[in-house]
Amino acid sequence: MMKKSPLVILLFLACSCGHSQVKEAVNALATPVSKISRQQTDLIFDMIKVFPDQTQFAVAFINDGSVHFYGVKRVNDSITAVDNARSVFEIGSITKVFTSTLLAHAVTEGKVKLDDAISDRLGFPLHNAVNISYKQLANHTSGLPRMPSNFNFSAMLSPSNPYKNYSNADLEVFLKNDMKVMQNPGEKYDYSNVGAGTLGYVLCKIASTDYQALAAEKIFKPHGMVSTTTVRASIEENLVKGLNAQGQETSNWDLGALMGAGGILSTVEDLSRFAQAQFDSTHTALNLTRTSTFHVNDHLEVGLGWHILQAETGDTWYWHNGGTGGYTSSMALDVKKKTGIVLLTNVSAFNKNMKNIDNLCFELMKGLAK
Repeated sequence: MMKKSPLVILLFLACSCGHSQVKEAVNALATPVSKISRQQTDLIFDMIKVFPDQTQFAVAFINDGSVHFYGVKRVNDSITAVDNARSVFEIGSITKVFTSTLLAHAVTEGKVKLDDAISDRLGFPLHNAVNISYKQLANHTSGLPRMPSNFNFSAMLSPSNPYKNYSNADLEVFLKNDMKVMQNPGEKYDYSNVGAGTLGYVLCKIASTDYQALAAEKIFKPHGMVSTTTVRASIEENLVKGLNAQGQETSNWDLGALMGAGGILSTVEDLSRFAQAQFDSTHTALNLTRTSTFHVNDHLEVGLGWHILQAETGDTWYWHNGGTGGYTSSMALDVKKKTGIVLLTNVSAFNKNMKNIDNLCFELMKGLAK
């Protein structure tokens, strides 16, 4: 299983120190709603009960093309049901799937080829004349590090919102003057936030627009994703407050030049629409994102953005997760069976129990496979 890779760096792990003990919550969930079983709600309760007060889970169950929503919230040591299908959360690195989808659109429209060198469209050569392709950015084989070497200074200007001050100019300085690859591009899978951010940056440069406008045109509007955006002010009234590792409200993250790595906010309702679109075999761009481009091991391959897992059930799952200072997410799809789970939470990526989020996603997927 792939190690969880949230949009975080070691500089900010200090934020997760000093966890207060969380009292396990009481299960106050009523009789399950239609299509959601007691086994599923009990599983959700078992995962959420260790998280702080005001924690929310929003879940979309996708089964044979139908979608059912279920939400829970911890209030005063009790877990109760809540209607949060249209509540907005930061989705973190699931954004990378959207950035790679923008690449797939550019490919199908004939604007670029996957193996083209990005420097041809950047307008300047990469440091040491390294050649990196679009595909290598999208499947994490570029050789780039997880974070740019000049990131820490701008992050220190706003520790609770670390990406906010990292500008396009900063990214260009990194790419032109400071960039070093850890291995030759194309040789090895190595998860990179700066790689995904660079992909978003160069695609916007090609389209002569910004990330929000490009994603809205190619993905959000065509798939009816009415509450999905990178502009927080437009969804503020429906935004669930993010919680830090101690369960206190924390700052949202603005992704600056690395928008393509993790800057999208969305709902389980909207993401379920994006998920269902993956089941359309005639959608050329979406099909391209799910085509394997790199073999990591017997259990994992990488498409464009998507991680392709060989599940314990024997099924193939397309998966990505995300984590920011106040949110954790996980999304898995079985395209063949037209099933999937979308899970959005306001659990911090620094929370010591954040692994529960992926575990819950996978366990719910196993249930759908039966």
